[in-house]
Amino acid sequence: MKDIFGRLAQDFFSTIVFLAIYLITGNVMLATSVAIAGAVGQVAYARYKGQQLGYMTWASLGLVIVLGGATLLTHDPRFVLAKPAIGHFAIGAIMLKRGWMLRYMPPIVTETVPEYVTIAGYAWAALMFVLGAGTIAVAATGDLKLWAFYVSVVLIGAKVVAFGVQYAAFRILVGNRIRAAARA
Repeated sequence: MKDIFGRLAQDFFSTIVFLAIYLITGNVMLATSVAIAGAVGQVAYARYKGQQLGYMTWASLGLVIVLGGATLLTHDPRFVLAKPAIGHFAIGAIMLKRGWMLRYMPPIVTETVPEYVTIAGYAWAALMFVLGAGTIAVAATGDLKLWAFYVSVVLIGAKVVAFGVQYAAFRILVGNRIRAAARA
């Protein structure tokens, strides 16, 4: 699990840097410039260390340079604010693969209710698409404070709530299935 969060933090490094610099300084152009430099530095450091870079890291770098460059050229922050949406859409698309979630579940869940794990995987994909669409809608307003709240509270909060609902649902489903099997 720690490895997964580490990879996500690496993939969304430039967004995290942008948000931190913006919240500290209130300056979009500075935050964008530092996010671009941070993304380039992150890739350069990884290459220097001989680390293999995943597709999402390269995609993130390209998006930071293109969307950040558009923000710097036009002085319109909406370009860089839309970047997290693209990441959510990409993750949502990956989550459309049937059964992707099975490898993350404990054996008791995969052995007892595998069909619900598949359904949950599709629900997570739908959540990613909804959150991505919400990010674009918020970015389109150009309201940086609303965007900062959305990416730091709503995006994270929605995933925490979804995880909690999923955990409770699987406990109930597994318990019911085990009790039904014991009665039979």
